[in-house]
Amino acid sequence: MTFVTALRAAAIAAPIALFAALPAKAADIVDTAAGNESFSTLVAAVKAAGLVETLKGEGPFTVFAPTNEAFEKLPEGTVETLLKPENKQQLTDILTYHVIPGKVMSGDIEGEMMVETVNGAELKVAATDGGVMIGDAMVTQADLEADNGVIHVIDTVVMPPESM
Repeated sequence: MTFVTALRAAAIAAPIALFAALPAKAADIVDTAAGNESFSTLVAAVKAAGLVETLKGEGPFTVFAPTNEAFEKLPEGTVETLLKPENKQQLTDILTYHVIPGKVMSGDIEGEMMVETVNGAELKVAATDGGVMIGDAMVTQADLEADNGVIHVIDTVVMPPESM
């Protein structure tokens, strides 16, 4: 199974209800995420890291967006600790590990590969028998377009190598 085939299958099989409430008119990546309650933790983290203006910028960006449930998988107290002002750099490093420069749609990538994230670390992208993996995260919905890029929904927060 190629990356493209698996990512398309994930996009088709994913629950459409996640974005049923989005307006028909596109918005930037931050507004798109903020318009859905499933990303309230991500949006709070983006604000705490001071990345709102960057992700509202021209882009384009590809964002692997963890849901609230993905953040809940982290050890207890992790999110609260990361949201503290003194941990802003660590939070920024984690969030920018979820962003790739450019607009990468599911049809643009095939096979297993390493991609460079905005924070400079590489992230493995692979098609498996179970679906498309972004690091340790499964893509649950792909190709959610925004004015300045695209969002691929993931079920796990991926950590940059230096955070592990």
